[in-house]
Order: sequence, then C-alpha cells, then structure tokens
Amino acid sequence: MGLFDKLFGEFVDVIEWTDDTNDTMVYRFERYGNEIKYGAKLTVREGQAAVFVNEGEVADVLSPGMYELETRNLPVLSTALSWDHAFNSPFKAEVYFISTRRFVDLKWGTKNPLMMRDAEFGAARVRAFGTYAIKVSDPLKFMREIVGTDGNFRVDEISNQLRNLITSRFSSAVGACGIPVLDMAANYEQLGDVIIDRIAPEFGEYGLELTRLLVENISVPPAVEEALDKRTSAGMVGNLDKYMQYQTGLALEAGAENPGGAAGAGIGMGAGLAMGHQMANSMQPGAPAQIATDVPSAALPPPLPTAKKYHLAVDGEAVGPIEIASLEAHLADGSLTRETLVWAAGMDDWAAAAEQPDLAELFTRRTPPPLPRG
Repeated sequence: MGLFDKLFGEFVDVIEWTDDTNDTMVYRFERYGNEIKYGAKLTVREGQAAVFVNEGEVADVLSPGMYELETRNLPVLSTALSWDHAFNSPFKAEVYFISTRRFVDLKWGTKNPLMMRDAEFGAARVRAFGTYAIKVSDPLKFMREIVGTDGNFRVDEISNQLRNLITSRFSSAVGACGIPVLDMAANYEQLGDVIIDRIAPEFGEYGLELTRLLVENISVPPAVEEALDKRTSAGMVGNLDKYMQYQTGLALEAGAENPGGAAGAGIGMGAGLAMGHQMANSMQPGAPAQIATDVPSAALPPPLPTAKKYHLAVDGEAVGPIEIASLEAHLADGSLTRETLVWAAGMDDWAAAAEQPDLAELFTRRTPPPLPRG
C-alpha cells in the first residue's frame, strides 16, 4: 500500500459499517495497518455490536451508539514524522462489527431416514426438514469461539455445524417422545419447542441463541406412503358390498343408455356376473337375504304362489287351517260336505263349501266305493 493510502487512512476518522447483505455476521473495519486516529468517531447502529481490539486484546464490547476513541496510536503529525517506523505505527487496533439481528429461514433436514419404533406400524423410517432462526447473543464469546480473526464471517460458515446439531437432537427427541407417525403432523409445534429446549445450551456455547425452529414436514418412504394411500382409499369406500351394488347399478344404467354397443354388452355381462355372485352369497345357509335396491324390480321373478288353506266348522268348532289337498280325508270321513261351513283368508264370513269354486271340484269327483271287508 502506498503513501497516499496510508495518509488517507490516517485522516478517515469515522468508523462505521452499513451492511448491504443478508448473511454477513461479522465484518472487520479495514484500516491501513489497523491504525486508528486519536479521537476517531465509532458509530454502532441498532442491530450491531462492536468489539474493539487493541494490540491483539479485546478492549471493550460496544453496544449501539456513537463513541470517541482514544487509542494508543500516534496522532497524524507524529505518525507523519515517524520516518523511523516507515509510516507503520507500533500500536495496532481493530474494530469488528457483529450483526445481532436475527438470521432467518435457515434450512435443516435429515440426510438419511431416521429409524424409530411406532406403536401402529412397528419399525418405521422417517425423514424431516424445516427452518430455524438464530442471532448472536454474546458477541465476545462468538468472536472467541467461532470467528477468531476472520474479517468477513458469513452464516454459511457455521450453518452446516448448526444443521448437524439440530438433526442429531431431533432424532433423539422423536425417538423419546413416543408420538405415532400418523399423529406427528399435529405435533410439529411441540417437537420444535422440545428441540429448542434441548439444544439451547449448546448454541449458547457458541455465543448464539436459537430463536425459532420450525418442523415443516415429517415423511415416510414412498413405498409406505403408497400403502397408506391404499389403506385410506379402502377406508373411504366403507362397506364393499354396498359399493359393489352401487357400481352394478351404474353399470346397468350405462348399458341401458347404449344397449347395442360392445361396451354396453360388456357392462351388462359384468353386472350380471356381479348380481349372480351376490345372489349366490345371499342364498348360503345363515346368510341374510339381500336384494340390490338399485336393480329394477322388473328384472326379478315374482314370488311363488302359496297353497290356500281352509278352516272347517265341525261340531260347532273351527278345525284348520287345512290345505285343499288334505281335505279329501275329511270328505271321506263325512266331516266335509257340501253344506259344511268353511272359511279362508280373504273371505268376509263363513260360507258353504259347495259355494267355493276351488272346493267344488272335490264334490264332483267320482271315486270308487270302499272295498268290502271280510
């Protein structure tokens, strides 16, 4: 550096830092030979702290404000006349500006799936990622433990270490909390608070504060996600028998709209097979009778007719009910004649047997007389 650079540095008496980046944590104010003029003005803005180092030793940590520095460096005239030191003052001073604002939207995530025990699925592998925010809480400790003499320290120089620390503690927290995989989405905030409490002391060892940690997602491998999707779909379908009946009804409706097409024939065949399978199941012993409510009633056969039964008035008492096929025995023993009063379901009152069309045939039949005995 030439003579003019040295003289320019000697006459610059305002020391300040205006940060135009979003990731610079520490900036060292550059001066020729680290020389600071006697009475220089040091301006520390809000969101900053200044560490003043004189002759390699921290002299003070300055909070926001304006300060007049009285250093051991020689005044301008004395330095200009100090030809024996070749314009290099033997007394050195440095000013490090440290940003104390929050650094947000820093990423963290698991490089490999975490193995954990789940009450519902047994062994499970999960991945997780999110964001976190930090700030410098102790500028002096941060300088001594992390920065050292780095004159331009950025967030990415320490973010990998912090990310690994968060991931490690997250693994321990998830393994110890006992929250089922399917319930983790409802406990993201709780997990974030647990991790902050666990690793706050470790961040404090670096002079940093973990102000916020967000768990954005906890996921399982794709194969497990596919199995869960199938399980969810089956649960949404509900009763498979009713679902099959519904699908059969839709198929019949679609086939009716296009009866001549090949698609309609195929749909009708599939619907017929489904209905046959359902009817076969319903006719098994112990199986409840089920009829698809969405199948038109015209497609089903009518019920079989039942035999009509009569009650007979015999000696002032009602005997029956007796099927017509069994009345011949009563006709033979004389308990049933043309004048015998009878009644059956659907009749308003008792009436003579000869007046009933379905009984009249009994009295017109010609049967041989009984064989003689002996």
